Amino acid sequence: MIVVTVGMQLPFDRLIRMMDELAPELSEPIYAQTGVGTYAPAHFQARPTTSPVEFEQVVRDCRVMVAHAGIGTVLKAYKYRKPIILVPRQVAHGEHRNDHQLATVSQLRKRVGIYVADSKPELAELLKADLQPAVVTDEMEARRARFLDFIRTEVARPH
Repeated sequence: MIVVTVGMQLPFDRLIRMMDELAPELSEPIYAQTGVGTYAPAHFQARPTTSPVEFEQVVRDCRVMVAHAGIGTVLKAYKYRKPIILVPRQVAHGEHRNDHQLATVSQLRKRVGIYVADSKPELAELLKADLQPAVVTDEMEARRARFLDFIRTEVARPH
């Protein structure tokens, strides 16, 4: 199963429309959490909201996630070791107030299990590929440990 999520704060009809257009070519079901968007897909099940418990279950069961470039969704992919394809919202399409999601994907692009689709053909190609899951690497764990050590040191330091 492919799980699509666009967040709950802003519509992302461009992504839902792309997935709807690609759905007939795909050989697996799609489930989408569409948020406040207005586009109603014809080729897969979609709901504006999903309970946290239900969303956790569909993510556990999916093969791949497709999402806006929201960090919470990326962290969910890591939690369940799922590959994630990010389609960043863009100001040019009226999808956000600024292009911070483009900046986000520029930093995440090289990480294991995180893929970026800048167009419908790229999205189609990635959806048909055998994708590696998002995993926490030793380098990421080392950075996390250094960051936590820094925080502990700063908190313990007399001010």
